[in-house]
Amino acid sequence: MISSGTSLAQSPSMIMKRTVFGAGLALASLCSLYTPSSARACGGFFCNNSQPVNQAAERIVFSTDDDGSVTAIVEVRYQGEAEDFAWMLPVAGTPEVGVSSTAALDRLQRATNPQYRLTTVVEGECDDDGSRGGLFGNTADSAGSAPPGSEPSPEPEVNVLDAGTVGPYDYVTISVESGPDSAAAALEWLREQGFDVDDFGGDLLREYLDSGMNLIAFRLTKGADAGEIRPVVLGFGQGLPAIPIRPTAVAANEDMGVLVWVLGESRAVPANYRALELNEAAINWLSPGSNYNDVVTRAANEAGGQGFVTELAGEASPLAERIFSASENEQWLAFRDEDWTGREDAFLQRLFNNERWLSQLDGMQDAILLLKPSEEIFPGLSDDEFISCPNCYIREGAISLAQIQAFLAEVDSEVIPPMRELRGMFTGGRYVTRLYTTMSPHEMTVDPVFDFNADLEDYSNLHVATRVIECSPRYRQFEAPWRVELTGGDVVRGVGNTWPLTTSDDFPATSVVRRIGNAGEGAIISDNRDAIEGAIAARNDEIDAMVASGDIDGDGEIEISGCSAAGNAPFGAFFLMGTLVFLRRRK
Repeated sequence: MISSGTSLAQSPSMIMKRTVFGAGLALASLCSLYTPSSARACGGFFCNNSQPVNQAAERIVFSTDDDGSVTAIVEVRYQGEAEDFAWMLPVAGTPEVGVSSTAALDRLQRATNPQYRLTTVVEGECDDDGSRGGLFGNTADSAGSAPPGSEPSPEPEVNVLDAGTVGPYDYVTISVESGPDSAAAALEWLREQGFDVDDFGGDLLREYLDSGMNLIAFRLTKGADAGEIRPVVLGFGQGLPAIPIRPTAVAANEDMGVLVWVLGESRAVPANYRALELNEAAINWLSPGSNYNDVVTRAANEAGGQGFVTELAGEASPLAERIFSASENEQWLAFRDEDWTGREDAFLQRLFNNERWLSQLDGMQDAILLLKPSEEIFPGLSDDEFISCPNCYIREGAISLAQIQAFLAEVDSEVIPPMRELRGMFTGGRYVTRLYTTMSPHEMTVDPVFDFNADLEDYSNLHVATRVIECSPRYRQFEAPWRVELTGGDVVRGVGNTWPLTTSDDFPATSVVRRIGNAGEGAIISDNRDAIEGAIAARNDEIDAMVASGDIDGDGEIEISGCSAAGNAPFGAFFLMGTLVFLRRRK
């Protein structure tokens, strides 16, 4: 039966609010970690050597409009054969579907990454005035599923609500009659339609389907490459953004990262998760990227695995230029509108030199193939060969004016608009909050919901502290004792290039844990500030005693009570294989 229509879901009364939501489940290669596609070589125009911090974290952008409707941009990650790709989301009603840009999310992440900076001051004079030592300061951009039914029932009916193609995807939205076999019927129907969902357990979906949700499923269009996968844009009705994380546990790795930006009229808060304030002394200020993620993971674990750190909160408009600048837009329009008649060779030179910035945007590889020379000019030239080094095939008469016009039209319709759209979300007086956490499968028992709280102040992603190196003729500068005056007022003492504090049972990763609603500063659940202050004081006393005894080796390394800041795991070594997104309706 084919039908059309929408329905709103009634959720379990987890926080006594009705829900409208969608959840994304990566159904292919669930046991593989994401790595960039290697199908196309890096040969010039498409080379990108940038390494965004925390690039493996799953990323979601929620934008709440003035009328209360919510748009979600959900990053899709996948490694495997294109024909094996399938991605499925429980949704309320029939959301509007589009595609966004990984490049835009990369720019947003770089612009909002936490940064820890040390301002260094030298007191006195060291033995060699520091010439034999390295730099001391640096900067880092830095409820369970419902049980299966026991009674037999007729096969539930599957109805098609919407279907189409967007970007590299074919998609279909279906509704399924409620019942113990609803998830199995939906998955079987999708398999019959060519969606590779064989490896996913339907029981994990049943609770959502039984609450009245629909399903939207994606696959790559015929001929599309897995490297063409792009973030998905979903437009919902009114509600609060949230993440139904429970089904993700089937494919989750330990301590997987979830990075969320929430746009609205005021600061966003985790309504039913804890708000975590980090112990800044636990972060290795000498190399923040080396242990920041470890501190966040420890902080989340201290809150039972269900807490978010606010990494940024403030006016959104300054970020618009970082996502897609006005000058980039103007540069594109000038390039697009220039008359290239009789100047085809000049077009290629301009594209591969002055307009190289375009190469990093999603959809450019498809567009550049429209400029591939004909078989008569370069016999046997494959798509991959041309993509790997398009400027290697420039010669007089290699392309036609019609190819140039097709290329410009493709970029203007598929490449540039997602950059403008994400930029647009950050204009018009919007407020943005960036939140981050890590979660393990056993912690994914409650779906996090985000609300707004106008009483809370802005929060900067830039953290600055001062380090004073205490020089004397006894030391070379790189091994001299020092003190760091943190923003919260604590003073940490150390020696050489080693941060003296790490998280432990006696030195927590959180200074304060709160439960925050949509008004006020929230209730304090745990307050570790006195314990942290005492631990810092005790460590400072140990370092002072060590310095007084002259017990410093030639590298300025210290070993105190078995604690050292060295050897932490790299920042960003985590991955969320499935993205889960939904909206929780206000009462």
